[in-house]
Order: sequence, then structure tokens, then C-alpha cells
Amino acid sequence: MKHGTPRTIVSFAVMALTAFLAGCENQVLLSPKGEVGMAERDLIFFATGIMLLVVLPVIFMTLYFAWKYRASNEKADYQPDWHHSTKIELAVWLIPMAIIVVLGTVTWISTHKLDPYRPLESNAKPINVEVVALDWKWLFIYPDQGIATVNEMAMPVDVPVNFKLTSSNIMNSFFIPQLGSQVYTMPSMQTKLHLVANHAGEFDGISANYSGQGFAQMRFKAHAYNQADFDKWVADVKAKANGEELSRDRYASLVQPSEKVPPQFFTYSDQALFHNIVNRCWDGKSVCLDDEMHRQQMIREARANL
Repeated sequence: MKHGTPRTIVSFAVMALTAFLAGCENQVLLSPKGEVGMAERDLIFFATGIMLLVVLPVIFMTLYFAWKYRASNEKADYQPDWHHSTKIELAVWLIPMAIIVVLGTVTWISTHKLDPYRPLESNAKPINVEVVALDWKWLFIYPDQGIATVNEMAMPVDVPVNFKLTSSNIMNSFFIPQLGSQVYTMPSMQTKLHLVANHAGEFDGISANYSGQGFAQMRFKAHAYNQADFDKWVADVKAKANGEELSRDRYASLVQPSEKVPPQFFTYSDQALFHNIVNRCWDGKSVCLDDEMHRQQMIREARANL
């Protein structure tokens, strides 16, 4: 009976850890399929593990002291005049400080290494994808392949994807959890993201920022294919488009709010469309923001030279 309680505590801890790890398979963040996602998962594991160096001993000592110094244990030391221990002081200050230094260093390095604007190192030529967050759907434009899709995208395995992102209306967030970082999309601005899929498969993409009524259904599928299957997917998109092009008029209809939108497919030839969406002049009637900013700059310079 004397040794039963510690064994019970250890057994309970092992069972709790086993139950926790059993659910990892369904946790997409813990089951990455791309280089960036794997690095982020490893960072989560490392940070959690090093913080457990403090948490687990504290939990153990709390339970152990409560058991050892219980009222019925007459053999426990009783030191009513004890008030200080240099060893304990050093431990409770130096160990957490060392952990903070390690976490800070790793975080600083990882922040730069996993910068979403930083291109990924690869021998493969990246593909370019322009993304527009609409209400409440995602528009993907492949300028080099001459296609555009709604709520479905694809990429070749082991080929980096250079994303350029913006929003048609309100701030949103683009996220493919199994591939890596999320990045915000904002109207009149362009953000960047670099991802790669190292395994073939179908991955869920979501909006990670509340954006109104249809936010919960603002999802898309991201497919990772080998190069031959990706080329086939591009050809299939052109076939499914059936000659329908992503023109300004078609984009005007897509901008209208809609929910639970099924995948749609278009051909694409207007290479200036994404630029015009970012600069709020896609309708052909408004002055592009970058042109207006340039005009204002010219006016200021002219006035300064008077």
C-alpha cells in the first residue's frame, strides 16, 4: 500500500498521454504534408517539450508533496523554522530563464526561416497562383497555365507554389493547415505566401478569419498531383470551362456574395486582372490606385520644385 499511490499517478499519466497521442492522426496540424507544415509541427513539438521541463516537474512535485506530507504520514520531516534554500532559488530562477533564452532563440530563427514571404529553396521551377478572397469563396488564377478556378486548386508534388493574395472586399485569411502558414488577404493590398506539397493527396483549405455570414462554408480543396496528373488537371479545367473565360463581366458576377459555391472552372487570358483587382479598377471605370498614387506623387514633386 505504501507504494501504491505513486504507481497509480504514473499509470494515470501514461494513460492520459496515450489517449492524447491517439488523437494526433486527426489533427491536421500534427499531420503535415509539406515542408513548411513539417517545420511548423516540429517547432510546436519542440516548444511544447521544452516547456514541459517546467510543467511536468511542478505537477509531479505537487502530487508527490501532497502524498508525502499527508497528515497520516508520521515519518515525514517536520521543519517549521525552514525558510530558505539557495539550491531551490537557483533552480526556480535559472531553469526558467534558460528555457526562455532557448525558446526566444528558436523562435527568432524560425520566424525568419518560416517567413511566408521567403521563397522556398528548390531545384524545381515554382508555379504562380493568384488568389482572391471573395464573399464567400476563393478564386484561384493560374496566369502561366491560362486557367482560373473557384474553390478548387492543384499543384505538382515537390514543386513550390508562389501565391499572390488579395481580397475583393473585407479582410480574410488563407490557410491550408497540412501545408503550412496562413496569411491574411486584404483589399487594395497584395500579400505573399510560399508553400510546397511533398506528398500527393487532397487537402482542406479554409478561411481562418471571420468574414461574415458565409465564413463557415468558405472552404476549398487543394490537390497535390505528380507532374503528369497536374498537367491532366489543367487540361481538364480547360475542358470543363467549355470556353467560358474569366472576363471582367464574369468576375463581376463572382464578386456578388454567395455561399456553399461548388467548384467552377474558367479559361484565363487577361493578365492584368489580378493587378486591377488589387488596385480596385477591374471594372474598367475606376482609376487604378497605383496610377492615382503615382499621379499624386508627381503633383507633390512638381509643387516642391516650384
